[in-house]
Amino acid sequence: MTGSWDKGHGSAVESRLEGLTSWDADWSGLRVVVTGIGVSGFAAADTLIELGASVVVVDASVSERTEAQAETLRIVGAVDVLLGPDAVQSLPRVEGALPDLIVTSPGWRPDQAVLAAAARRHIPVWGDVELAWRVRSRRGKKTAEWLAVTGTNGKTTTVGMAESMLRAAGVKAIAVGNVGTPILDAIREPVEYDAFVVELSSFQLHWAESLSPLASVVLNVAEDHVDWHGSYESYLADKAKVYRNTQKAAVYNVEQVETERMVEDADVVEGCRAIGFTTGLPGLSMLGVVEGLLVDRAYIEERRDQAAELASVKDLGKIAPRHTVANALAAAALVRAYGVEPVAVREGLRRYLPGDHRIQPIASVGGIEWVNDSKATNPHAAAASLAAFDSVVWIAGGLSKGVTYDELVGRHASRLKAVVLIGVDSSELAAALARHAPNVPVIPVEPGETGGDQPEGASIMDDAVARAAEVAAPGDTVLMAPAAASMDQFTSYAQRGTAFIDAVRRLVEGQAHSKE
Repeated sequence: MTGSWDKGHGSAVESRLEGLTSWDADWSGLRVVVTGIGVSGFAAADTLIELGASVVVVDASVSERTEAQAETLRIVGAVDVLLGPDAVQSLPRVEGALPDLIVTSPGWRPDQAVLAAAARRHIPVWGDVELAWRVRSRRGKKTAEWLAVTGTNGKTTTVGMAESMLRAAGVKAIAVGNVGTPILDAIREPVEYDAFVVELSSFQLHWAESLSPLASVVLNVAEDHVDWHGSYESYLADKAKVYRNTQKAAVYNVEQVETERMVEDADVVEGCRAIGFTTGLPGLSMLGVVEGLLVDRAYIEERRDQAAELASVKDLGKIAPRHTVANALAAAALVRAYGVEPVAVREGLRRYLPGDHRIQPIASVGGIEWVNDSKATNPHAAAASLAAFDSVVWIAGGLSKGVTYDELVGRHASRLKAVVLIGVDSSELAAALARHAPNVPVIPVEPGETGGDQPEGASIMDDAVARAAEVAAPGDTVLMAPAAASMDQFTSYAQRGTAFIDAVRRLVEGQAHSKE
């Protein structure tokens, strides 16, 4: 076999792949290339080795971490791991032949050389989530129901809330997927879970075809990852795939017509209901808010003229901006589809602890509030943060990912007291500020250099915090919600958020010492 599959072989492989719908199917000898040796790729390779497939793993990175991951895979099974830039320039052979299947890590773009070569040869490409769906059922073990969550923003918060609600109801549940725990790892655990709350990125959905969740939701959509998908339309199309084959409840955002249209166009299982959520008054078959209470007019018999109380907005904590309320309602809609009672929804929200770097209060000094929302990696997320405060000194900027900022700045210009710009190149944001907020002071922070005795990005954030402190006054909020990715100056949004927290603490400690 040289250039491509022959027709007979391709047909035989296609037929075999169609039959791989459980852990107990015959995976032995299947030739698979796994692209990426990060968290998802490692879990996929480890799973395939356990299933008896013949595996080759490729990754462009050569580092202490990737070398360690490669060595671990070699120890647990007969697997070939190819590292370095040359390893990802062409389609590798598996046992001397072209692979039967590619399983790709989420971040790998369809035009990457290995994946593009697979497409030209009509070799199927699955993501880790597609593989997970196919192996979820195992003889002698309970099969967990899937509650699927996607959206431009709020995914991690929503899956965390849903997990907490399910657990409050006594359901053995775990949040998995893009949230942190690879779903393949959860499937292989000896624990018999009742439910998986699955956070799905647009990347993961792009490579998923067979999913059929019990309930699914698109929380919201806004321009994001255009550089990966090629267009906003393609991004929306991949998000909409979460509704395909949904069994019981396709949950949509009443305040975003795009999500309702996705549900209307979706090919769902017969009997599946469309369930809306809104931060306003709910209509029939919706969850919403009435006089500070989260209520349900979808899952009760008397829904035409009554609503069931689920929780209070106060149950969401000290800071409960509109988008947090929306996330809570979306989570409630998912778990109510599973059968969770209202009392567990309330208890789950009370128990839920928001993750770091998501509208996280850091300090309140001299009437100035300092808030970290480093997770706001795009304009839509930053808009939700800005909307929660009246007078903002905004720390923003970074890697834009091909998005635009005009709508964000235009809508929230009246809230901005000043903007401190970080990032190697924040010219797009600066230009939007010049067009739509010409009277707002813009303070650029020089990119500088990292290294030395300080953690990466520390000096940059020290400068940004110091400049923000110079213009902030009592009644203001200094909000770090960058509306951009972090990788131009930091290793991750979490590292960026930690740098901000540390910089604020150093500032506060310095102010305290100066008063002594």
